[in-house]
This record gives sequence, structure tokens and C-alpha cells, in this order.
Amino acid sequence: MISEEPERAINSGSDRGGSVKDSVGGATDLPLPIPTATAVVVPNTPHGESLEEVRGTIAVPGEGAGFWRNWRAFAGPALLVSVGYMDPGNWSTDLTAGATYKYGLMWVVALSSLMAIVLQICAAKLGVVTGKDLARASRDYYPGWMKWPNWLATELAIGACDLAEVLGSAVALKLLFGIPIIWGVMITAADVVMLLSLQKLGFRKIEAFILVLVATIGGCYFMEIVVLPQTRPDFLEIGKSIVTPSLGQEGMLALAIAIIGATVMPHNLYLHSAIVQSRRYQRDDASIKRAIKFNTIDSVVALSLAFMVNASIMILAAMTFFPQLNGGGGGLPDGHGGLIAINDDTDWIQVAYLTLAPLLKTGLASVLFAVALLASGQSSTVTGTLAGQVVMEGFMAWKIRPWLRRLITRLLAIVPAVIVIGMYGDGTVTKLLNFSQMVLGIQLPLAMIPLMHFTSSRRIMGRYVNGWGMKAAGWACAGLITGLDVYLLVQMAMGKK
Repeated sequence: MISEEPERAINSGSDRGGSVKDSVGGATDLPLPIPTATAVVVPNTPHGESLEEVRGTIAVPGEGAGFWRNWRAFAGPALLVSVGYMDPGNWSTDLTAGATYKYGLMWVVALSSLMAIVLQICAAKLGVVTGKDLARASRDYYPGWMKWPNWLATELAIGACDLAEVLGSAVALKLLFGIPIIWGVMITAADVVMLLSLQKLGFRKIEAFILVLVATIGGCYFMEIVVLPQTRPDFLEIGKSIVTPSLGQEGMLALAIAIIGATVMPHNLYLHSAIVQSRRYQRDDASIKRAIKFNTIDSVVALSLAFMVNASIMILAAMTFFPQLNGGGGGLPDGHGGLIAINDDTDWIQVAYLTLAPLLKTGLASVLFAVALLASGQSSTVTGTLAGQVVMEGFMAWKIRPWLRRLITRLLAIVPAVIVIGMYGDGTVTKLLNFSQMVLGIQLPLAMIPLMHFTSSRRIMGRYVNGWGMKAAGWACAGLITGLDVYLLVQMAMGKK
């Protein structure tokens, strides 16, 4: 139930961060209990907003500017969010799916990418229209007690995601320098220094840094799939797998939930709704519509690119490893005259560089893959820390320094990684990665349902409320993922895989 806290309408002529005006143009302290069709309603805000240091820091062109000038100004937030869809957790789930089921779960990658686009468009719209991130909206519009379970669940998701970054970075350090996984895990605590350096550069610099990393990863896989004839897949077979969904084989359901969790990522919904507010635009109707339009384009483009990267990883894993698991050979060259055995116990993330071997040969592939893996883990570290700030400040109105926030989250991720790897060995990395992404999938409904509730409410969104098409798509996403989560939990309770 939405809180009855006194609300105010933002005058369409005031700019972001300005004073609240009444319809005549003068200042007012009187609550407006019923919003008009043209008003956007926000509650009184006694505390500061999340990520105040970046709010309204990037100017956008005025009305009448061309498409490309507008697009360049608004592009960035969705790209930053899309990095989370190309982190070590995604690599692990895509590699496992391709190696084990070939293209059998490609439909899950496609569907989860579509769901991510729908939900991220809603998250961006919530931030643009209300000036609030999802966490702050939940605190303002829901009963006070609900902030505790929502905050704790989201912190769990951020910790699970950070576990993936820790493990991915540790694998990269092993490939580059031969450092044992368990020591690599502990070394990753030092990435606090990198985070502080990036934040000092400014938000646009962070977005540019992320773009370079994404382009590097995507370029390598594009070359293999489109340019090299020996790694060009059967696109007809891939298309058939997308339009004929199935979860019939053992282990498919849990991996499907992990893929969805790795792709949609609950904490990224909170993050996107906050960082769209880094753009400084007027609060008139035309400016808000323009902000919604270009943030929607930004989301579609960035997340479509993320889908292509994830699909490429699964395709190359299917072409490289699936034949080996099904009697197609006795191993793959290791670049030193020997063979790497491929079997059901293979830790896929540690041999994933072999997917780049046809393009770069094994030695160079190992180095480039390790750099890309390290880069994806570190870039996701930036977004994870920002998301952590958003949920802590939004739900609880607590503010701590980013480096301390980063250090606490990283230490909480390192402890379980060290314990499990210490007990079961380096070969458990992929299993740990996939488990962390499954945790994200199970937590998703706690972020999706409030998001769809708020953006489907005319009381909160005014004239910018979701249309029937977006409502149907968004609630269908929430219902499908919630249903799969419940079914998986029942299966796990019954001892089934």
C-alpha cells in the first residue's frame, strides 16, 4: 500500500533541484493530495537523495537540439548498467550452458535480455519522472518496516555479485601470473584503490572507461563468429533453439535461473533509476518526455549489445566444448604441445580462453581473455559499489564513504570464497559463480514487483504512467521469474536438481 505521506507536485517550469512551485508559480508549503494528470508527484524528502554527488552534473542540450547531440548527452547510464550483464558471473553461466547443453538455453539468454530491457526502461523512467531511485521510492511509498527485508535482500544480491567479481578476477590473475586462485581472491581486496581513482575522474570518465572495456570484449567475439570461417556457427540451429524453449534436461532449470539473475541483476534496477539523474534537464513536459525517450534508446542499444556478447560466449562455448563432452575428441591444445582434458568436471571459467584460440592462438588467447575477464570484473566492481551506495542511502538514509563501502562488501565476498576454495579446491570456481548468479535470480522479484508497482501507478507517475503494453510486458516478466523461482525452490526442497 502506498504511503499517505504529504506530497507535492513539481511545477513543469522548474528545473532539477529547484524549489517546489504551485500552479501559479509561487512557492507553496500546502500538500497536493490528488495529483493532476499533468503533475509528477514526489513526497517530502527530509534526507538527501542517493548519489547526491553526481545528480545533475551532466548538462544536456536544450529543446531543438538534433538527435545525435541529444543521444550523446543522454547515452551512458544504460551502458554502465550493461557492464553487469557481461561480468564473470555471466561468462560462467553462458560457458556452462553452451558446453553442457549446446544451444539448448539460448532462448533463456534471449528472453532474459528482453526482460532486462523492459525492466531497465521502467527503472530509468522512474528515476527521470520522480527524481527518485527505486530504493528511495520504496522507502517513501511503502510501510517503514518493509525497508529492512528489502535492503538486506538487495545487499545479499550485491554480495553475490561481488563474489563473482572476486572469483573472475582471481582466475584472471592465475592466467596472467600463475597466482593460485585462493591467493588471487585475497589480492582482489586491493581494488578499492582503483575504485577511488576512477571516482576522482568524474562520472563521464567512468562511462568512457566502461565503453572501452565492453568494446574490447565484444570485438573479439564478433571477429570469431562473423569473420573466421572455422568458428562460424549454424545460425539456423541457433534460431530454432530460441523459438523452441525447453527445460527438460537435468540441471537446466537451476542454470536458467542463474542466467536470468546474471542478466537482469536486481541491484542494477536500483542503480539505473539513480544514475539517470546525473543528467541535468528542465522539469517541463517536453524535457521529461525527451529524457524518457533517449534513456529508452540508451537502454535498448546497450542491452542489445550485452545480449550479443552473452550469446557469443554461449555459441563459442558450444562450438569449442560441447563436441568434446560428447565424444568429439580427447582434449584441446594447451599451447605448449600438450592437451587439456575436457569432461564433466572441467571448471569452464578457467578454460574459457580456449574459445578465443581460433582467432588468437592459445597463448595470446589466454592473455587477452585474462585481461578481458579482469577488466569485466573490475568494471562491474564500480557498478556494484555504486549500487551499494544507492540501496544503503535509498532504503536506510545511511551514508558511508565509497572506499569503506567497497571494502566491507569485498571482505564479505572474500570470506565464503576462501572457505569454499580452501575446502574443495580450485575446481569449484564455476560452481560458485553459477550459485552466486542463482542467488541473484531468486532475489529478483523483490526488486521487480515494487518497480512495476510504482511505474504502473498514476498516483506516482502522473501522465507518465506505463502504458498497457509496458504494464503487460513488465508484469509478465515479474510473474514468469517469480514462478520459476518458486518452482526451483520447491524442487530443491524435494532434493531434485
